[in-house]
Amino acid sequence: MIGGRGALIATHIGAAAIGFAVAPREILDHDVKHSGYFQVDTKKVLSTTVDSLHNENKLLVFSYKGTASVTAERSVWWILGGHQDLIVPAVVPYYLDLSQLTLGDVSYNEKQKIVTVSLPRPVLGDIAFQPENATTINGGLLSWSQEQVDALNKMNYSNARRAMIKQAQGEGLISAARRQAKANVTAYFEIPLRIAGQPDVRVVSVFR
Repeated sequence: MIGGRGALIATHIGAAAIGFAVAPREILDHDVKHSGYFQVDTKKVLSTTVDSLHNENKLLVFSYKGTASVTAERSVWWILGGHQDLIVPAVVPYYLDLSQLTLGDVSYNEKQKIVTVSLPRPVLGDIAFQPENATTINGGLLSWSQEQVDALNKMNYSNARRAMIKQAQGEGLISAARRQAKANVTAYFEIPLRIAGQPDVRVVSVFR
């Protein structure tokens, strides 16, 4: 009984192989390479990806952690004075504002199989200070007044914010943020294309 079933399976496999060998290969190849399906499917994948990124609104692409060292001074009647030194760490996020991203920012070269995505420039997000890790040194006669110390502290955090923005706008950090932004968006488009069975389509992200 087992031998008969094995023979039957072997017969079916043999018949399938013979059928594939004698089938008109030109027709099969034409069906597989039909470009209309490929175009429609690619555009659908790209459109869905654009919608997803658009809904993200702001895409975090890079973060910089640095330290601001600043000083603030105050005086009353040119006699009483006070000063405060502040050293505070902070994190600066870099975002891509994708709220205006549309399918018009994405082009597809079917012949070269390249998708080009046009991106806005990265923007700085809100600076997140870490006051629990800050070092504050108060001096002068005004430092005896908590009200004056609070005023100096407020001035210093404004100074620290400007210092961190200046650091974050350095050429090296901006270049790093741009590289990471392009890598992130490229991956965002490549993954669904791979899932859709199009591993030969290359994605290139550029800035406007």
